Amino acid sequence: MIRRNLLAATAMCAAFATGAIAQTDLKPVTTEVLQNPDPADWLMINRTHDEQRYSPLNQINKDNAKNLTLAWSRGLSVGTQESTPLVYQGVMFAYDPGAGILALDAKTGDFLWEYRREYSREVAEFVGSPQSARSKSLAIWQDMLYYDAPDGFIVAIGIKDGKLRWQTQVTAPATKSQHTGGVMIADGKVISNRSCETWAGCFIAAHDAATGKELWKFYTAPRTGEPGGDTWGNMPDDQRIASSWGLPGSYDPATKTVFWAIANQKPYTRLKRHGNPDGVSRIAPAELYSNSTVALDVETGKLKWYYQHLPGDDWDADHIHERTIVRAPFDPDPKSAKWINPNVKRGEQRDMVIAVGEGGGIFALDKNNGQFLWGSPFPYDIPQYNVSNIDPVSGKVEINWNNVMKKEGDVVITCFHNTRSYWSTAYHPGLNSLYVPFHDQCLSMEARQANPLGFGKRFGILRPGADINKYAGIAKINLSTGKMDVIHTQAAPGNGSALTTGGGLLFWGDVNRRFRAFDAENGKILWEAIVGGVVMTSTITYAVDGRQYVAIFTGAGQSGTAGVLSIARSVRAIRNHNAIYVFALPK
Repeated sequence: MIRRNLLAATAMCAAFATGAIAQTDLKPVTTEVLQNPDPADWLMINRTHDEQRYSPLNQINKDNAKNLTLAWSRGLSVGTQESTPLVYQGVMFAYDPGAGILALDAKTGDFLWEYRREYSREVAEFVGSPQSARSKSLAIWQDMLYYDAPDGFIVAIGIKDGKLRWQTQVTAPATKSQHTGGVMIADGKVISNRSCETWAGCFIAAHDAATGKELWKFYTAPRTGEPGGDTWGNMPDDQRIASSWGLPGSYDPATKTVFWAIANQKPYTRLKRHGNPDGVSRIAPAELYSNSTVALDVETGKLKWYYQHLPGDDWDADHIHERTIVRAPFDPDPKSAKWINPNVKRGEQRDMVIAVGEGGGIFALDKNNGQFLWGSPFPYDIPQYNVSNIDPVSGKVEINWNNVMKKEGDVVITCFHNTRSYWSTAYHPGLNSLYVPFHDQCLSMEARQANPLGFGKRFGILRPGADINKYAGIAKINLSTGKMDVIHTQAAPGNGSALTTGGGLLFWGDVNRRFRAFDAENGKILWEAIVGGVVMTSTITYAVDGRQYVAIFTGAGQSGTAGVLSIARSVRAIRNHNAIYVFALPK
């Protein structure tokens, strides 16, 4: 019955082409274009496959950023907003809350076309409502735009008219999984992830971008008898849940490898999952592939290597989101990087995969084999950090046993908690620095078996001893030395993605309606605009007809927004103001 209604619902899907793109000469976005995009375009969530979030555009720079002014704005529908727009040859493609897609003139915001899905009652009840549907990103390839619809379908629509090209059902309500993470195109394939409540819905998938045909699935929790299956102890196969709900991964065309993140297990606590906090190992691997980076062959989906950042998570610490690929000299400073692999030659160039977890910590891994290079607690090294040790040679991580809940009613404080979330980090290659917007917060959590997830009272708290007026910050981390400088702090939290540019700038926005341009070297504020609501993820820059623009969405996310506002109570956030704001230098 549910499947029949799902199919009936998709029959009602509509593309409202009340305006069509006048630029009928939009060229196909080839694989080569995705691998070497025009700096004027923004073709994926973080601009390039390496997830660096750096734009070479430099018309807006340190000298003239103070002159930025509003070029245009446009309202969006009511609902959850956690996405980032794309721009191609002067057309902006934007996720509109309520599971719609808009094509807009990127110079003016004028309407070109709209695509919006309609759902049966069963589907609406499952996803909450179309207004609560969320996705982190769109993708573009050839003459099609792709998104992961909340009814469990991957959808391809024409970039010129918004008309449906194909749709493939990937998950059904019975799997209790939802598309929340967005999509990525790699080697002509649509790669997608999802949140999940059952093993059957816990996977990363690839579909042929031309036809929608399923090509492979990688299940995020191995079953008994499979490699890694024994790391789940005696847990039944159908109860092994490790979601991959967050930002899309990265892709290396040279090795045809997809790097993707997988989050924590459910239920949240060891006690609830196993009846015994020692039901699995305290040292990685434990409950693979939870809280791990996985490297997958893009052709087959087969696992090349993995690295587990937190074994047997006890707190929903989430080592999820983008994996940034960089090439930099290996020269970590023992005063800055806490754990350093002594067997790696100093000064040599290394291809690295960089990960920063919601639960804190920064990890530098070898791109080719997952070898641990160096790592540190993030944002600060404190006794409450949820990792107690990393073996510098093997890279095996040990959970902080002092923070694990041993029995019913135990209350612990563990750090960190949602210190970063579904807002992206950014890398500046000229400065060899990763910029991480963060919150200086920890978690207070109680063990309660009656809760299906295993916890009772659970809430974010300011890190013990921290200053509420410095609750939010931006960290600048040198990826060779590991040296971290906090270049900006403030009381108001942020859900905005970072962006670095060839003009020497760092852009970032917060929940208190402030959108700013910083000097990327020292964090000095060079420009500020006050917009109508919470700045959500989204920060991009692009150019049309030789003019550079910087764009943001306002709106509100789900857990990431609500959690930080429970601590920063002095901020009266305007959460339902959904709009696009675009800035440029005066003509």
